[in-house]
Amino acid sequence: MRRAVCPGSYDPPTVGHLDVIVRTAALFDEVFVAILVNPRKQGLFAIEERVEMLKEITADLPGVQVESFSGLVVDYCRDRGAQALVKGLRGATDYDYELPMAHMNRHLTGVETLFLPGAPGQVYVSSSLVKEVARGGGDVTPFLPASVHARLVERLRLNPPV
Repeated sequence: MRRAVCPGSYDPPTVGHLDVIVRTAALFDEVFVAILVNPRKQGLFAIEERVEMLKEITADLPGVQVESFSGLVVDYCRDRGAQALVKGLRGATDYDYELPMAHMNRHLTGVETLFLPGAPGQVYVSSSLVKEVARGGGDVTPFLPASVHARLVERLRLNPPV
């Protein structure tokens, strides 16, 4: 059985994230969407909320499981029997950031990293940028799955920017 891990913070999950997950699910028997728990970072959404959102938007994808994890992603891969990490790349900056980690991960455990180029029209979409635009009152509807967009709008309504 071929298994892959799509790690990330997913705060919130965007259409770009979903595109990478869908494409990975077409290539592997099982895909683990792994949300990193980083106690040093305060996200807009709690880890449990991100897990719930990702389960909602991947519910129709066979073989996709959503979990959170802490520690090294390569240890998570080993524990799940995954052969590959799959990362979406928006451009050269992402590649420059991800390549050294891919080499280190391979050195540590032999897990390969596969890079998928971002879909045209989505390469500039990031969770950080979506949150910034939404906080400023911009329309981020095209960049988020509908259920995630609804949660983001509600979260910002309850916690308006100061």
